[in-house]
Amino acid sequence: MIPSTVELAATLAPPLTAITPLRRAYMPHLAGVGRPGHVALTFDDGPDRRSTPHILRILREHDVRATFFLLGSMLAEDPQLGRELVDAGHEVAVHGWHHRLLLRRGPAATELDITRARMLIASVTGRAPRWYRPPYGVFTLAALRACRRQRLTPVLWTAWGRDWEARATPDSIVRTVTRRLSGGGTLLLHDTDVTSAPGSWRRTAAALPELLAWARERGLSVGPLAEHTAATR
Repeated sequence: MIPSTVELAATLAPPLTAITPLRRAYMPHLAGVGRPGHVALTFDDGPDRRSTPHILRILREHDVRATFFLLGSMLAEDPQLGRELVDAGHEVAVHGWHHRLLLRRGPAATELDITRARMLIASVTGRAPRWYRPPYGVFTLAALRACRRQRLTPVLWTAWGRDWEARATPDSIVRTVTRRLSGGGTLLLHDTDVTSAPGSWRRTAAALPELLAWARERGLSVGPLAEHTAATR
């Protein structure tokens, strides 16, 4: 079997999959490139009872749905919040069990991490997750093979807000996103600060209405990955 471009990158230099310009140019599906008039809105690292409900409230007020990449360890602490995500019409996806760099894990540990998270998400929410995004955006060949065995589609992003940084502000998040995001792109934000600077989710929440308004002004619809890629695969 001839390896894919993504598999070659993960084998020869795993961090290459995390470099957004290269990923978008040579691995568009991995970068989350989808319908030109649509933006996929995604959140990582939750769910978190302290912060995720605030993000959900903003999305509800703007009648927008998103894809939430869940950590199994976080979902295990609050299964009800996972159910609330699905009940609100959002899509749930796999971010692994722990937020650890895959380069430090062997194939068996990688498989277990993804499997545990996928099984818990499906059990708690009643929805079989479709997508997988690794911590830090770095894939390994073991992770890609685990995705294939578990029928998960690997996906990263085309733009982010750097909202996890201590120096981030609502304005800096908006500027960072709007410099790079365009129709057909996938946006990465975070609905918790468990792996980010303390309080960073509040800055994300403050920036989110302006980002949604920016998309509307340009005639872009915003929604989950399931809608984003429906006509491109």
